[in-house]
Amino acid sequence: MTFTLPGFDLDHFVRSTLDEDLGVGLEGGGSDVTSESVIPADARFAGVMDSRDPIVVAGLPLAEAFFRHLDPDCTIEALVRDGDSVGAGTDLMRLTGNARALLTAERSALNIVQHLSGIATMAREYVDAMRAGSATCILLDTRKTLPGLRILEKYAVRQGGASNHRMGLWDAAMIKDNHVAVAGSVGEAVRRARDAGVKPIICEVDRLDQIEPAIEAGAHHLLLDNMAPETLREAVTMVDGRAATEASGGINLDTIAAKAASGVDYCSVGRLTQSAPAADVGLDFKPV
Repeated sequence: MTFTLPGFDLDHFVRSTLDEDLGVGLEGGGSDVTSESVIPADARFAGVMDSRDPIVVAGLPLAEAFFRHLDPDCTIEALVRDGDSVGAGTDLMRLTGNARALLTAERSALNIVQHLSGIATMAREYVDAMRAGSATCILLDTRKTLPGLRILEKYAVRQGGASNHRMGLWDAAMIKDNHVAVAGSVGEAVRRARDAGVKPIICEVDRLDQIEPAIEAGAHHLLLDNMAPETLREAVTMVDGRAATEASGGINLDTIAAKAASGVDYCSVGRLTQSAPAADVGLDFKPV
């Protein structure tokens, strides 16, 4: 199962994650003391990874990479694909291989599938709720990601049917209240970014009177912060297509439909990556 993402080193991620679990580099570390003391070196296991709840799947290629790193000869059959919506009790993956290797890789493999599937599942819930208000509004994530996991978490968001906001500090300007406080005004902050040749320029506005100065100065995208649906509708009318519009703040499953119905192009939700609960995914082995 091939898995590549721009800027993501799969081999490094697998090695460093397993090294952390094995205590590589620490005094007394470097091995799975339980498996090596309890399981014969030539023992073999067969196992099934399954969902315990309805989920949107994400992370199966990563799980496979963990197992193959420790047992290159293991047999793995993926029964579903990332992005699939599955019911409780669905088998996700079957595998057979060296028992010690599979047990050592088990927790790392499950952790990543549980975490990414949790994000994908929440993203799908928000997309479905948003569709009740708008068929065209696009759900975005944010930079509220766990350190070191951003590329994977944003991948999981896409598997759930949402889209990615900027990937980091490098691919778009995001002018927020603290930038404005230093620059002196919304218009001045946007002008400085424009004059520096930065594109695109996203500007947060929390009042309607900030919209015109932001657009006149060259903003391409307005983040309409913590506005009620009726205020969002007024903002969209004022913008009149001259910049993309995004509702942000105060968005949950109960409010997203009304905010999307205001006519904004995007709704962004930080909790997709910040606080999505882990999916309940298990793995049961038996000797062969």
